[in-house]
Amino acid sequence: MKNTEMLLVPGPTPVIDEIYEALAEETRGHTDSRFVATYKHALSKTKQLLQTDGEVFVVAGSGTLAMEMAIVNTVGKGEKLLVISHGYFGDRFTPLANAYGIEVDVLQSEWGQQVDEALVEKKLTEGSYKAVTITHADTSTGVISNLDKLVPIIKKAGALVILDGVVATAALNENMSKGYGHPDYKIDVVLTGSQKAIGIPPGLAIVAFNQTALQARESLGQIPAYYCDIKNWLPIMQDPSKYFATPPVNLIYAYDVAMKIVLDEGIEKRETRHIAFGRGLRAALRTYGMQSLADEQVAAPTLSCILYPEGIDDAAFRASLASKGIIVAGALAHLAGKAFRIGHMGNTTKEMLEQAIKTIGEVLIELGKTVDIESAISAFQEEFGQVVS
Repeated sequence: MKNTEMLLVPGPTPVIDEIYEALAEETRGHTDSRFVATYKHALSKTKQLLQTDGEVFVVAGSGTLAMEMAIVNTVGKGEKLLVISHGYFGDRFTPLANAYGIEVDVLQSEWGQQVDEALVEKKLTEGSYKAVTITHADTSTGVISNLDKLVPIIKKAGALVILDGVVATAALNENMSKGYGHPDYKIDVVLTGSQKAIGIPPGLAIVAFNQTALQARESLGQIPAYYCDIKNWLPIMQDPSKYFATPPVNLIYAYDVAMKIVLDEGIEKRETRHIAFGRGLRAALRTYGMQSLADEQVAAPTLSCILYPEGIDDAAFRASLASKGIIVAGALAHLAGKAFRIGHMGNTTKEMLEQAIKTIGEVLIELGKTVDIESAISAFQEEFGQVVS
C-alpha cells in the first residue's frame, strides 16, 4: 500500500509495507492455533525488548488505557501517587488517578523544561508515596526525562517507578532489568501504545510489570476494575489460547512484524538513529528561525515542539504543508497557534526528514520568509552525521 502523505505528527507514525501486509492477512479466530502462535511470539518479543522479569500485557486499547492499567493495578484507593509532569500528558495522570480515589500530588515543570530532581527528592521526604509516574518523553512539549537521576531518587524513597513510554518505547532504551546506580533500583512498570515508535496503527495498549509491581497488584486484593485488571489478563498472556476478551487479531499480526523489525535493528542503534533525527531536524529548523520549545539538553529524540517565528500563521502554515503532502500537528493548551509538533520516530527515515525540511522551507518562502533551504539540509546532515558516526 502506497502512503500518499508523509505523516509526521507525534503519533500515529508512518506505517510501512511489511506492516500493511501483516494487517491485510486473513482474519482468523482468536483461538486458532496459528493466531495463538503469533500472539505468543509478539509477547515474547515484548519481554525481550523491555527485559522484564515479570509479565507483559498486550491488549486492545490505547496509550490512555495503558496508563489506567498501570495505575489501578499498583496504587489503591487512599494511597498516594506522585506525578512528575513535563507537559499535558504527564498532567493526565491526575484525573485518571482521581477517578479511582487515589491521592495525587503533582510536580509540574514549566513547559519546555524538566522538573528539578531536587524538588522530587524533597517531595518524596514529605509523604509516603506508593508510586511515582515519569513520562519518558512528553508528546505535548518534546521534553525527555532524566531516568538516570530520577529512578534512584524514587527507589531510595521506597516507591514504585511507573514509566510512561508512549512516545519513547522502541526508540529509547527502557530496559527494566537495568539497575540505576544500585542493582535494586529498577523501573517497575512501563506502559506504551502501538502507534508511536513501534510504528503500527493505533489500537494496542502495552504494559509491562516487573515482579515488584506484580506483588503490588497482589497486595491490593480486589480492585475497582474489570477490563483493566491484569489478573483477568494474566492467564491469556501466559496462554493466548485462553479467552477473556477478544484480541485485535490483525493488529497483533502487525505488532508481531513490528517487534521483529525493532529487535532486528536493535535498541541501541534505534536510540542512536532517533537522537540523530531529533538533533538534525532541530538544527535544520533553527536555520529557518524556528526554535524548539525544549532546549537541546532536554529535547526528546522522538518528537519536537517547534515555536513559530514572528508573523507565521499556524493554520496557514500547516494547511500549506498538508497540501504538499507533509502532515504535522498543532501545539496543545496555551501553545496552540504558537507552535507545531513534528514527529521523527518509528519507521520515519532520514530521506523523509530531508524532504520535510525542504518542504517546510518552501512553505516559509510562500508565507513571506527568507530562508536558505540548502543550508538547512546541510545543517541536518552535519548534525545527523556527528551522532551516527
